[in-house]
Amino acid sequence: MKATQISGYSKDFKMNINDISVPEINDDEVLVEVKVAAVNPLENLIGTGSVKLIQDYSFPLTMGNELTGVIERVGRHVNEFKVGDPIYTRLPIEKIGAFAEYVAVKSSAIAKLPKNLGLVPGAAAPLTGLTAYQGLHEELKAKPGETVFIPGGSGSFGQMAVPIAKDMGLNVIVSGNAQARERTLAIGADRYLDYQTENYWEILKNVDYVIDTLGPNEFDRELSIIKSGGRLLSLRTGPNKRFAIDRNLPWLKRQLFGVAGAKFDKKAAGKDVEYHFIFVRSSGSQLQKLAKVIEENDIVPAVDPTEFGIDDINEALTLVTNGHPKGKVVIRF
Repeated sequence: MKATQISGYSKDFKMNINDISVPEINDDEVLVEVKVAAVNPLENLIGTGSVKLIQDYSFPLTMGNELTGVIERVGRHVNEFKVGDPIYTRLPIEKIGAFAEYVAVKSSAIAKLPKNLGLVPGAAAPLTGLTAYQGLHEELKAKPGETVFIPGGSGSFGQMAVPIAKDMGLNVIVSGNAQARERTLAIGADRYLDYQTENYWEILKNVDYVIDTLGPNEFDRELSIIKSGGRLLSLRTGPNKRFAIDRNLPWLKRQLFGVAGAKFDKKAAGKDVEYHFIFVRSSGSQLQKLAKVIEENDIVPAVDPTEFGIDDINEALTLVTNGHPKGKVVIRF
C-alpha cells in the first residue's frame, strides 16, 4: 500500500510516498481503509521534532493524525464494530499513520461517523472536536452558567468548541475576523468581537476561562481578563509541570517541562489563575459523545476546496503552513 513517511526529524522535512505492507491487526484492533485524512499544523510539530519530549517516534514514521474510513477487518475481541462501518478517529498519538491507504487502530480509539457528516467533512472533526471536548470537560472543568472566551476562535477549533461549550450550558465569547461573525453566532456564540476594531482586553473582564489559540504573545492580555480562581488553557503556548504530572510523564520530563513553563506558571499564579496546556489524546468514547453534539447541532466542519491526493501531501502541508486555507485541508484516497 502507499504510505506517506519521514525518515527522521528535520527542520525542513519532506514526506515521501513509500510502498509498505498492509498492517496486520491485533485482537483489539480494526483494519481501516482510509478514505479521507486531514492535514494539520501538528504534522509540522511532529516532523520537526518539536513534540518529541511529549512523544518520540521511531523511523520510518507514517504520518497523519486524523481520518475517516471504512472498517475492512475486525480483531477477535472487537464486538462493537463490524466490517463496512464508516468511522472517524484521532489516532493514538503513539501510533499515528493516517496518511496511508490502510491503518490498524485500536477499537477504543474510533467511533462511528456522525450521521450528518460525509467522509470528507467527517475527517475535519475528530482532532479539533476532541481538543475542545477534553479542554472544556477535563482541563477547565467548566460548569453551566460560566463564561469562556476564545480569542481567535473563528477558525476550525472554534467551529467545534462553540457548540460543545453551548451544549455544556456555558456563555461563549469569541473574537475573530469580521467575515466569520455571522457563522460563529449561528453555531451558538453569545458574543462576537471583531479583532480588527475591538480590543478584547479593553472590553472584557472577570471571565471564568480563556482558551488560547494564538500563542505566547497573547498570554498577558488573556490573563488580564480572567477572574481570580479562573483558568487559562492554551493550545499553543507550551507545556508546563502540571501537564507532565497529569500525564504521568517521567521525573526528568516533569523537571524539563517545569522549567519550560515556569514563566507562564509564575505569571498566572500572580493573577490567581491556573495555567493549563493541552495535547489532545485519542478517545473513542468521547468521539461517540461528540457525534451526538455534532448531529444534534448539525455541525458540518468547513473543508478547504483544494483537492489533494496522497501524492500531493507536501503541497497540502504547505497550504496548511503558509497559505490561507478556507477550512480544514484534507487528502482523499
